[in-house]
Amino acid sequence: MQNKKIGIIAAMDEEINAITEIMQIKKINKMYELQYIEGEINNYECIVVKSGVGKTNAARTTQILIDNYNIDFLLNVGTAGSLSEKLEIGDIVIGEIVVNHDFDITAFGHEKGYITNIGKEFYSDKNVIKLLEEATGKISEDLNIKFGIIATGDIFCTEISMKKKIKEKFKADCVEMEAAAIAQVCTLDKIPFAIIRAISDKPNGNNQIEFDKFLNEVTKKYALIIKNL
Repeated sequence: MQNKKIGIIAAMDEEINAITEIMQIKKINKMYELQYIEGEINNYECIVVKSGVGKTNAARTTQILIDNYNIDFLLNVGTAGSLSEKLEIGDIVIGEIVVNHDFDITAFGHEKGYITNIGKEFYSDKNVIKLLEEATGKISEDLNIKFGIIATGDIFCTEISMKKKIKEKFKADCVEMEAAAIAQVCTLDKIPFAIIRAISDKPNGNNQIEFDKFLNEVTKKYALIIKNL
């Protein structure tokens, strides 16, 4: 990690605030109506930016970041809905694999989630995953951390039936709205990446209330991991 320049992307103000609270901000650079916050976390150079919600916003922000900053790797942080009975609100999922649960060209004989000439799965950088394992090992045992699969789609998942389908089809641990788009851009641009998600809700038909209630609280969990990293 020494002398590396790190890009960090989150979708919402609350998710960004958890990062900037542990960051020494030096400069804010505005491009295409996005604010790229330059500074340091524990003496490591970082560029932090809010993408907005959804895959198109996430992909756009990622490409602008890569085009304008010579980053060595990218972290995408944020919140997600649990798809596992073993993951409760406040738990952490680190995505070793990321998939698009809403990309569908099965009419042409491909698996759900498969993208032509790209594939079905995106893989976080193994070296960064190893560093994250070391960083999370220094955190209290009270924090439940799962290394697993994150599913992305342009849908805030509330329906239990959808939750079950995503879990069964992709073996995913959580569901959210940006990670796979960021992973796809990084993969195509050959930029190492890793994805961190704090569980903010559990799809149950009424989980938007959980999301609003716990958003600020759970973001502090992944901020702690980044600080240790």
